[in-house]
Amino acid sequence: MFLRMIRGALFRQWKKMIMIAFTIALGASLATAMLSVMLDVGDKVNQELKTYGANITVVPKEASVIDELYDVEGASTSGAYLKEDELGKIKTIFWAFNIVDYTPFIRATGTLADGSSATVVGSWFNHHMELPTGETLDTGITSLRSWWEITEGKWMDEQVSGHANEAMVGAALAEKENIHAGDTLQIKGEKNEVDFTVVGIFDAGGDEDEQIFTSLASSQRLSGLDGWIDSIEVSALTTPDNELAQKAAKDPSSLTVSQYETWYCTAYVSSICYQIQEVITDSVASPVRQVAESEGSILEKTQLLMVMITILSLIGSALGICNLVTASVMERSNEIGLLKAIGSQNNSITALVLTEIVITAVVGGMIGFFVGFGFSQIIGHTVFSSSITMRPMVIPIVALLVIAVTLLGSIPAIRMLLRLRPAEVLHGR
Repeated sequence: MFLRMIRGALFRQWKKMIMIAFTIALGASLATAMLSVMLDVGDKVNQELKTYGANITVVPKEASVIDELYDVEGASTSGAYLKEDELGKIKTIFWAFNIVDYTPFIRATGTLADGSSATVVGSWFNHHMELPTGETLDTGITSLRSWWEITEGKWMDEQVSGHANEAMVGAALAEKENIHAGDTLQIKGEKNEVDFTVVGIFDAGGDEDEQIFTSLASSQRLSGLDGWIDSIEVSALTTPDNELAQKAAKDPSSLTVSQYETWYCTAYVSSICYQIQEVITDSVASPVRQVAESEGSILEKTQLLMVMITILSLIGSALGICNLVTASVMERSNEIGLLKAIGSQNNSITALVLTEIVITAVVGGMIGFFVGFGFSQIIGHTVFSSSITMRPMVIPIVALLVIAVTLLGSIPAIRMLLRLRPAEVLHGR
């Protein structure tokens, strides 16, 4: 009997039920889209910010001490170097999968043919390396400096033979020395002299425009520092800092055991820096604060925006459901009054009405979920040029929100139902 009454009510008021389902579908679709994007936006924002450079720098401990003593960022000191053969260890730390890119640097002072001096920077370009874990990695400044504009020629390519004697020259230095792609540069270093073929002129918009970039081995050969590097730039996916991360950054030993485990097993930039220092001998890893803080700030504001949109959409749905369900109860007041007159209790009548609304909500919620997931893909491809990954936890969250909004929106109608008096309703009052 109960099911027959529900079926009858759904078919008799199918127009209102469609409107209720449509209202719920709108709220569910927005909630699904915003939650899907919010839960996936951290990686998207981090990946987007990685195009603007590394967020961690690793230097020898001795060079870091000089930076702190004289407050000169990026200071270098003769004899302060890191071991090149330890570079693969960076991908063995606990947060190895969060390390998306890194490249080493070695700087040498070279003398050009006309007697002028220039900084020669050795690095990886599109380097292919075998990791200690048995995996492989393609990395280098081609991806780490993706904003560089090649004004003449092309990028160096480490995958072709002869790249060791190639170089790229900054736009400012090229203009001053009248250097063009295809020219040969004779550079004399502290230990050796090397002839380089210029394959490209680049505009970096910074100090690099006054420098010459070449392969790591070539720059090491100029200064006689085979097997040594003076810094590493690391691009890592990180979690925004909180009070625990800030406390750990100052002094990890000040943490309790549980705090230390939480910090160490969370992808804070300070945690990743600490783990890099553990595998690179006599090194100091520090975050590039401008990038790291921007990541956290942008991510928090983006997620807050998503939460606000979700809340407002659900409030709108609840108000719409409230009006529609109230109108439905008012139209059915004679039916409800008759049910009360023949002995039906308030609980059974309330259960009947709520069951009808919940069934409608489930249908609308399912439709809204799939529409919302499609909407999230549009957002992903439009904003981040990639698809949004559906997190399994979105399904139960949206289901709970739909049920909660439906029940909250039905409260005024249920209160009206409980106040109905059979005698007054049946007499048309």
